Amino acid sequence: MTKLQANHGKRPAVEVGKRTYARIPVRTHVISKDDDIEETVLKYAGPVLCEGDIMVVSEKTVAITQGRAYPISQIKPSWLARFLAGFVYKSPYGIGLGSPWTMELAIREAGVLRIIAASITAGVAKLLGINGVFYRICGPGVTAIDGPCDYTLPPYNRYAILGPLKPNEVAQSLSKATGVPVAIVDANDLGVSVLGVSSGCPERKFIAEVLADNPLGQSCEQTPIGIVRPIRRISVHTNASAIRRFPRGVRKC
Repeated sequence: MTKLQANHGKRPAVEVGKRTYARIPVRTHVISKDDDIEETVLKYAGPVLCEGDIMVVSEKTVAITQGRAYPISQIKPSWLARFLAGFVYKSPYGIGLGSPWTMELAIREAGVLRIIAASITAGVAKLLGINGVFYRICGPGVTAIDGPCDYTLPPYNRYAILGPLKPNEVAQSLSKATGVPVAIVDANDLGVSVLGVSSGCPERKFIAEVLADNPLGQSCEQTPIGIVRPIRRISVHTNASAIRRFPRGVRKC
């Protein structure tokens, strides 16, 4: 049985398809646009990866290293962004497009005409009891936008963040560097979206199910990387200085 240190309030393991999987959160420094995502993953997750693991990486972390996180002080919301943001449901698990800053990023990402068309169509659909139409029309690039929340790790509690560029390619690159399958995920306490996967990765449905309770957290846990591991192996810890590093391959545990 793998000995784990789960995040507060999270289960260390979950059963999916009659098999039990450990979810190992990997703590990092506060990542910025000056960090390289591949170097970061190798530094923190590399020492504890084993053959048979699946690595998951927060989409927000990937986006930050791509320079797609913006201080809200640098975003000038248009009148349209301010108007539309007032109609967005404010979830306790993330502000989404419910702020003028994130809505402004959505307009820049999808274009004014598409945002207006999505808003009108979604309004009609809502009258018919159909939800989620706005995001389906705007696409995953808009769905992944996140905004400032009081519980978010500083300084990103005052940032608006776009979704990552080319998440499938990023996942493939990280998989090549680490030797394990990789998924780029957007997870919160409402659900999980798998934005990108490498070759050899299980089905997106499995990734979403094994992470359904958001074991990496979305507040100040500082664990944007996770390892999904079938439980059958040895104790694991994430102290990189205490374990030999395996930067270009994985070990049998």
